[in-house]
Amino acid sequence: MSEIAIHPTAIIDSAAELAEGVQVGPGCVIRGKVSIGEGSVLLNHVTIEGPTEIGCDNFFHTGAVIGGRTQDLKYDGEPTYLKIGDHNAFREYVTVNRATIKGESTIIGSHGNFLAYSHIAHDCIVGDYVIFSNNGTLAGHVTMGDHAILGGLTAVHQFCRIGEHVITGGCSKIVQDIPPYMIADGNPAKVRAINAEGLRRRGFDGESIRTVKKAFKKLYRKDLNKSDAIEALKELDDPSGVVKNLIEFVQTTERGIH
Repeated sequence: MSEIAIHPTAIIDSAAELAEGVQVGPGCVIRGKVSIGEGSVLLNHVTIEGPTEIGCDNFFHTGAVIGGRTQDLKYDGEPTYLKIGDHNAFREYVTVNRATIKGESTIIGSHGNFLAYSHIAHDCIVGDYVIFSNNGTLAGHVTMGDHAILGGLTAVHQFCRIGEHVITGGCSKIVQDIPPYMIADGNPAKVRAINAEGLRRRGFDGESIRTVKKAFKKLYRKDLNKSDAIEALKELDDPSGVVKNLIEFVQTTERGIH
């Protein structure tokens, strides 16, 4: 395992813990109780503030600010946290905030790709294998499922949920929940279709995709209210469990679904 490589212009708090193979480039600042896992790289002028836990093989590009104090005006200095998994890429000037609520964490999974100027606010929970296109923005308390893709300049209102395998169009305004497997686009956004191509790329078979299409029609083409739509979904054959996921998502929505 390679040694830690720290540029002489970097400033690192004595409370920080860097694993083997971590590289810290020129002008970086690591402040507070921060732990960084093996093989992670900070290019130049990256700021990481704690308390923050970062896994292995994460890559932070120029100007990223990770673990900064929440922008929520209710925050009064209580201990809050940020937890990041493994194998993520944070591109130029990405910002990620710690939580607002005492003892709580903003959580980011693994294998994410967060493009330039994207933002994850306080108390968000972000899954694995997500992609944020440039300027994709989550307000506080947003939950985003695995394999979801946020289009460029998409803005998501606080407390919304983005289901797994969702993709949003560029410049979309998300003010309600987006159920799994869907494409949402517009300002305000509407669910337009299912994310068939994304599902194929993720290994869903033809039968599962056809089942999602049938579920989409019952949710969005039958003019059913929420309760009736759920009952209609229950009538579908569901060997792969995709409809079960949709039903659970719709049943637990608090903001309603787009």
